[in-house]
Order: sequence, then structure tokens, then C-alpha cells
Amino acid sequence: MDNAAQAGRVFISYASQDAADASRICSALEKAGLPCWIAPRDVRAGTPYAAAIVEAITACRMMVLVLTKSAIDSPHVLREVERASSKTRPVLSIRLDSAQLPPELEYFLSANQWLEASGGAIDPVLPALIEAVRARDPGGGARPAPAAAAIATAPGASAPGASATMAGAQPKRSPVPIGAVVATAVIAAALLWLLVDRIWFPKHDTPAIATPAASNAGASAGAAATSTASAPAFAPPPHSIAVLPFVNMSGDPKQDYFSDGLSEELLNSLASVRDLRVAARTSSFFFKGKEVDLSDVARKLNVGSVLEGSVRKDGDHVRITAQLIDALSGYHLWSQTYDRDLKDILKLQTEVATAVTKALQATLLANAAATIELGGTQNPQAFDAYLRGKNLIATSAGKAAGLDAIAAFNEAVRLDPNFAKAYASLALVENGFADYYGDGADSRGHYQRARAAAERALALAPALGEAHSALARVLADGFFDFHGSLAEHERASALSPNDSGVLMRAAWFLADIGRADAAATMARRGISADQLNPQAYRYFAIVLDDLHQYPEAIEAANRALSLNPKDVRQAAIRGLSQLHLDQDEAARQSCDTPPLDWESRLCLAIAYNRLHRRSDAEAQVAAMKSDQGNASAYQYAEIYAQWGDVPKSLDWLETAYRLKDPGITNIKADEFLQPLRQEPRYLAVERQLNLPD
Repeated sequence: MDNAAQAGRVFISYASQDAADASRICSALEKAGLPCWIAPRDVRAGTPYAAAIVEAITACRMMVLVLTKSAIDSPHVLREVERASSKTRPVLSIRLDSAQLPPELEYFLSANQWLEASGGAIDPVLPALIEAVRARDPGGGARPAPAAAAIATAPGASAPGASATMAGAQPKRSPVPIGAVVATAVIAAALLWLLVDRIWFPKHDTPAIATPAASNAGASAGAAATSTASAPAFAPPPHSIAVLPFVNMSGDPKQDYFSDGLSEELLNSLASVRDLRVAARTSSFFFKGKEVDLSDVARKLNVGSVLEGSVRKDGDHVRITAQLIDALSGYHLWSQTYDRDLKDILKLQTEVATAVTKALQATLLANAAATIELGGTQNPQAFDAYLRGKNLIATSAGKAAGLDAIAAFNEAVRLDPNFAKAYASLALVENGFADYYGDGADSRGHYQRARAAAERALALAPALGEAHSALARVLADGFFDFHGSLAEHERASALSPNDSGVLMRAAWFLADIGRADAAATMARRGISADQLNPQAYRYFAIVLDDLHQYPEAIEAANRALSLNPKDVRQAAIRGLSQLHLDQDEAARQSCDTPPLDWESRLCLAIAYNRLHRRSDAEAQVAAMKSDQGNASAYQYAEIYAQWGDVPKSLDWLETAYRLKDPGITNIKADEFLQPLRQEPRYLAVERQLNLPD
């Protein structure tokens, strides 16, 4: 039975001792026209039993649980209920005895309906069961309960010998209100750089990207991936894993930031284990809220196992249920439920990482706990503020979101002045804000605060790779200390070799200063860890453009567009690459995509001039100066160089140097400045920059 055939069915969960009762329930539902899935009847020959169970729960619309002492004692039943809950499938229980529910099952069943038949008589409750199942349409959406179900809810409505009580409206124990819905693969290094880049793309490095993507910009990432039917035999790397966003069991969307953030922290914990290959955060979170088959997720992320689970937060207490699944066979390799105070969250991350590493038979270094817990906090309120800041950057865009994220990270370090990871995140956000929104004294203030935060992070946690990467970025962008930046990038990538954010930031800088081979190697390592992240492909396109590999840059830009057609910045990057290939009309079409920002206007100013539309070109420059003032000094130098006005271009280049415009880092690689290369004033600026060879 394939997924299509299983869709809309009712999954029957039971312990083996209750097989006869489960069969009677299945028979009654199917006689009423409600198709069911029950093992072993519906397990296809040759299919691993566990894989069939996982596939069926994912495809079915709801679960009916035969709840007895035997079921309570069965770890298999608990796993089935956990999976149904994580997939937001309703669970309807028929309770056949009065055995006490353990916390694990009570946690999952408290917000669901059940029927009481504790006298052991099933037949009297079957009509209410049938009507309750019918009360949901084939897609799982709730409909008003039919009359029979309403009668079953009323006191004394059951037949003699049974107390058939529908407990959906008034559960015995009301659900704890907290948590957030999440389901995504998390990986070793889509740390804050990816989040920051959603809001800011620094003005430096006039990126190049090409080839029109008008026809395929809306293509889904799934369409770009090879189908499992036609793909060669799947052989993922050993010890490879994706962390899907954990599901929040409270159903309160306002708590999404916590379950998402905790999922990412677990991902980063696993990424710190050098023997593991962890898929990056953004690629994993690509699947959030989507009904996907785990084997399909594994193929798209090129991993052999998937970690998924759920989170429930209640004040300073958290319950996490995690399960590790072999994506090839569908077998559960490991599962565990943890109840912890948030002040012990670092130890919890270590426990999960240790258990997963052992399950994957990977090597855990002796000092793994120190590495995993590096730079963290034991202050629940500080941890909460930190997760809010990261969520703001991941899910929001614009100047206001940037300021809110800065405020959240400042709150985190105020609550715990020793929270190194929060300082590192603050440094990245402050630097990104200065790059994109800063002007004059305001920009200098953000750079200074970014540097102070990065240096504080390193004072607290000298081995924190993200902090070295943040300092590297601010040293180059805000202080023109390029030799210091290079040293910090090298240190960061040595400490965090699996962090795609660290790798892509280093690759960008290496490309800027002309280290082509090292930049290409670093970028490809970064992109291999984050294959479904449009921002990773954006960085990749910029690096390839700096290396003057324009056709490859075009492919990367189009990949970014296919993954996120709504991000029109990618079209501007593509247009800039088209200009390098003399595809001027195509560039104009790519860049004339509203809303226009400084990247779009830079591209249009050059394209219109080449198309002999000088007044339109000048209008773009006027709009840039109105919006950006001198903050786009480096871009004005590029424009006037391409217009053939060398003196004015040199004036703006010297202004960019004087104002420490971060775009000037790209001076060696930028082909738009080619008309200036032999000019003494240009050579003087290049010498003063003192970029590493």
C-alpha cells in the first residue's frame, strides 16, 4: 500500500496482547465505510516493519489507540503516539481498563479525545467511535460532531455495562500552554550568518549573477531535486544526519521561536561532534510544516538519518521527546523523553548529542561536553531572549526587525553577562545593521558595538568559532583591519569546520582579496552542508563572481531564485552578473524588479547607460543618493567608472576609503573598476588598504 492508498485511513495503534480488540475495532470502522491501516495486515511483503509503521502514520489522517495496561507498557505504542502527535494527527483513545497513564502518554493524550470503556465492553462504545471518526473529513479537518457523538458525551448516554464518555471537550487534564510547531532538519552550522543575511546583504562586493530565471524562478526546490524513482542508488555519507524542527505540542504559534531555536541549538550541538556530518539549519527548516517522506528528506539533504521530536515548555521547565530514524530502512535507532529545568539546557544538549552519536556509532571526543556547552547559558530568561533574537532574524526582514533582534540579544547578555554565544550573535547583527542601514556616525556606532560584543564573546569563550567569525567580519567591514580579519577567519574555520556560516563568510573574504583557490574550496564546503538554503547560494554566487566565474555564478543565483522566488534581491544579483557578460538588456530586465534597492539601482544605472538611456541611468543614481547618501560611495565609484567618468569615479573611491565603506573590500576582484586600474589615485587607495596577498 503506497502513501496515496494510505492517505485518509485511520491508523490503529495497539499492543500485541490486545490484537483481538484492535481487530474488532478495525472491522467495525471499515464496515461503517471508514478504511483503516492496521499491522500486520497492511504491512507490505518485504517492507521493514518499523518503516511501514512510520510511513503509515505519516500518511493516515488520524489514529485510534487501544489504551490498556499492555499498551501503556509498550515502547512501540508510545513511539507511534509520539509520531502521530508530531505530525499533528488527532489521537482518539478507547480506554479498556483503569491502568494509570504514565507522564509520557498523558503528555501526548491530554489534549485529545478518548472513549471510556474501562469495564472491558467494546461494543457499546463503537457507535460513538464511528461518529467521532466521521466527525473529521478525509483531510483531517474537524467537523461539527454528529448527534450520536454528542449523545455519547452526555452523562449516562452509554449502554449498560460501559461508561462511554467522549472527553474531548473537557479533558481530564488540560494541556500545558506553551511550545511551537516545528519540523525540520537542523545542521551543524547555519548559525546566525544565514539569519543575519535574511535582513542584510552588505553593500560591499558588487555580486554578479546571470542567466534569466523568469521562467523557472518559481520552481520549487523539490522540482530541482532528483526524484527518488529515477535517482541512482542512494548512498549518503556515514554518520550523516539532519535535524528536523521539533514540533511544539502546545499549538501556540507565538512559542514557535522556542521550539525552532531549541532545534537549532541541538543541531549545533551535533555539529560540534567532528565525526558527524550535519545538514545545515536553513536546509533542514526548508521542510517545516510540509508533509514529506523521511526518505525524500534524506535524499534531498544527502543524509542517512533524521532526528525529529517535540518540545513542550512550561515556565522554566521543558519536556523534549526525540527520536532518531534510519532514513534508509525507517527503523528507529533511538528515542528518549527528557524532563528538565531550562537551567540544565546545556547538559540536555550534551545528553542528546551523546546518545545520537552513540546510536550512529560515531566517535565522541573525550571533551565533547565542554565543546557542546561552550558559550552557553544556564539562565532560562537569557536563553529565551537569545532564541527570540535568532527567531526575529530568521523570520523577519527590515530595519525594525534588525533593531528588535539587537534588543533581544542585548537583553540576553544583560540577564547573563557571561553568555558568549549571545554576544557573538549580537556582534553579527550589529555588523549587518551597520553594513546595510548605517550612515556616518550611526554606522560607526554599530561597528564599535559589534566589535565590543565579538571581543567579549572571545574573552568568555576563546574556542567559540562563531565569535572568531563575527570578529573577522567586523574587523574587515568596520575597521579595515584585513590582516586581522584573515587571521580570525582562519581561526574560525579551524574551530568550526562544519559550520556553513563560518565557511561561507570566510570564502567571501578570501574571494575579495584574490585567494581564488582557497575561496572556491571553502565555498563548496559550505554549500555542500546547506544545499536548500537560498542565502547560501547567494553567498556562493557572490564568491563565484569575485572569482570571475560568471556562468557558474549565474547557476548559483538561479538556484537561489528557484529556492525563494519572492526574494527579488536575487534578481538584482543575477542582473549584475549579466552585466559582466555584456547581457545588458537581460540585466535591465532582471534588475527592474520592484521593490528597487541600492543593488537594483546600481545594476540599472550601468545597464541603462550601456543601452544609451542616459537620463534613465542618471535617475537611478539620483534615487540612490536620495536614499543612501554617501553610504553608497563605493557603488558610485563603480557606476562612474562604467560610465567612463574616471575622475568622478576616483573621487568617490577616495570618499569610500575615507568613510570606511565596507564595499571597498572588493576592490581587487571588482571588474566594474577595471577602467581605474592604472590610475595613480586608484593604486594609492589600493596600497593604503593594505589587503593581504
